[in-house]
Amino acid sequence: MKLNFIILIALLVLGISCTSKTENTTETQTPVEERSEELTNQKTILFFGNSITAGYQLDLTEAFPALIQERLDSLGLSYQTINAGLSGETTASGDSRVNWVLKNPVDIFVLELGANDGLRGISTTETRKNLKSIIEKVQAKYPKCKIVLAGMMIPPNMGIAYSKDFQTIYPELAAEYDLALIPFILEGVAGIKELNLEDGIHPTAEGHQILADNVWKILQPLL
Repeated sequence: MKLNFIILIALLVLGISCTSKTENTTETQTPVEERSEELTNQKTILFFGNSITAGYQLDLTEAFPALIQERLDSLGLSYQTINAGLSGETTASGDSRVNWVLKNPVDIFVLELGANDGLRGISTTETRKNLKSIIEKVQAKYPKCKIVLAGMMIPPNMGIAYSKDFQTIYPELAAEYDLALIPFILEGVAGIKELNLEDGIHPTAEGHQILADNVWKILQPLL
């Protein structure tokens, strides 16, 4: 009897021990699974552009893509922004580079290129062709990706006819490919001395706050 009693107690102890370990394992796994699900559900917004997107001479946190991230976080929206801006980028070099930045999935692609083409007097036919190529590469790689096209205007340094033709590129491409269009990303900033660096071209940190507003108006309905 004593032997059977001892065996019974031992079995009960082992049973309790195994139950405790199982419960502890379950408790530690749940948060990990939740974090994994959260990362899986997170979407990506990729900003692809030139020095305007890159935040020329500013801290990266002051550029408008980072300001968009702050708004997303404040609203509890599960999006990650990627700043793929490169100073000096033209539509041609952007077309050559875009496949590299598309290696990882993208849910929203914000295309901000063309200003350097205009400042260099590159043919509007060439600029249009390069932008079309970038758009088609994004659509081919990620058919469900939403594309936002940032419109640009240039001063009439290269002639009024060239400036007008350049300005029509963006609304025409947006209509052709059914894209969301930011009419003029530098609206409220271009030509205002206090909102631009000494070169009169690149926005200050305050200027980027306005750029973020311009982008957000078009971006928000897509989220």
